[in-house]
Amino acid sequence: MASFVFGAGVAASTLISAALLCVPAAAQTYPAKAVRMIVGFPAGTGPDIAARVLAQKMQETSNYNVVVDNKPGAGGLIAAQEAARAAPDGYTIMLGEVGQLSIATTSYTKLPYDVQRDFAPVSQVVSADFVLLTNPEKNPSKTAREFATWAKQQPKFFMATFGAGTPGHFGAYMFGEAAGVAAEPVHYKSTGDAVGALLSGDVPAVFASMALALPNVKAGKMRALAVSGSARAPSLPDVPTLKEEGFANLEFSSWFGVVAPAKTPVEILDKLSADVIKAVSSPETRTKLQDMGFKVTGTTRAEFAKIIRDDTVVWGKAVRGTGFKAD
Repeated sequence: MASFVFGAGVAASTLISAALLCVPAAAQTYPAKAVRMIVGFPAGTGPDIAARVLAQKMQETSNYNVVVDNKPGAGGLIAAQEAARAAPDGYTIMLGEVGQLSIATTSYTKLPYDVQRDFAPVSQVVSADFVLLTNPEKNPSKTAREFATWAKQQPKFFMATFGAGTPGHFGAYMFGEAAGVAAEPVHYKSTGDAVGALLSGDVPAVFASMALALPNVKAGKMRALAVSGSARAPSLPDVPTLKEEGFANLEFSSWFGVVAPAKTPVEILDKLSADVIKAVSSPETRTKLQDMGFKVTGTTRAEFAKIIRDDTVVWGKAVRGTGFKAD
């Protein structure tokens, strides 16, 4: 039985001071207008929530407007393509996630952008674990192990995902493999749609972001069976990890980070990176994001570039293991 271990591998404590050094004079006139931050997912999803918290704090701490522009569709690929083709002047950036920047490279046969060629990393903002959710009114399972036993008894085992080629998609595959049952993914356009399908009883389970899971779990609409990270989430301290439930080494997470179009001037990239780190280093912002289920990272440009490269290799192995290929 195969096992998988995922993680960004970056400590929350980053050498922030290095990124906050004085930037070249050429950056002092930037920005002269609002900066657009593209998000490839609908309002209310994890990336959107993180982007709006970041944008608001950047306005407060760096004194310029950052406008969030949602461009959902195709698992974030529509937004990534638009961001890759934007003018490299610092006025269009993207709050990207692991699916767009590390998984898609392997999972898509014809990707409309090249991550290494078309993007300049700015800073990883947060990482986020997933929560295995069921509908307590539709499913009797109270633990992930009980749910695995239930799944084996079904003629066909379905799990909702928030799009083909996304972390939730491969998380469903990996859970099925670890549980000894084939998981048939049911792809939805967004995490919100997948959660809606779970609430209506159309599907028995989904791996959802912590930010989206928390309100539904606290309201009693969903049951959290396990979290996908290496440790229990502070926001759900009574919910065990998948490893604690007996799924040895089954661990995966997502992350969100800011990228800019390639060829954006270095001095502008440095300023953006310093401004992002300054915003997420605020105690108020850190607490707010942590309360939503995020782990604040705020990395340097070089650290984020390494994360993207390393996770492209790690997730690539998982993609090839499932045999999945998008058109």
